[in-house]
Amino acid sequence: QVQLVESGGDSVQPGGSLRLSCAASEYTNIMAWFRQAPGKEREGVAAIYGRGNLHNTVYYADSVRNRFRISQDDAKNTMYLQMNDLKPEDTAVYFCAASTQRVYYTETLKSQKYNYWGRGTQVTVSS
Repeated sequence: QVQLVESGGDSVQPGGSLRLSCAASEYTNIMAWFRQAPGKEREGVAAIYGRGNLHNTVYYADSVRNRFRISQDDAKNTMYLQMNDLKPEDTAVYFCAASTQRVYYTETLKSQKYNYWGRGTQVTVSS
């Protein structure tokens, strides 16, 4: 059973930055960030592959590309999401997800492909 613990959520002004962290209890094939705003469906934000042929291969949603950066520290089994130029529409609960199964590149932002989830951390962007 993989345990995931997110941290780093906060309230910031538009244009600000935050870095989220997700500590995993063990190695997984792929990890990702999802977010869910009030009244909206959960959406994929970014994903990163673990060790293997696709190690450190990343994938971003169009809405965050060039503003967010996903990374990981293999030694710590920890994933990060550096969020820059934050906008009010980025306000959401951010969830860390991990999968021990094969996830194809085109499926990396599909929530049904992940079998472990953290409890989420709130990010609020407001002036």
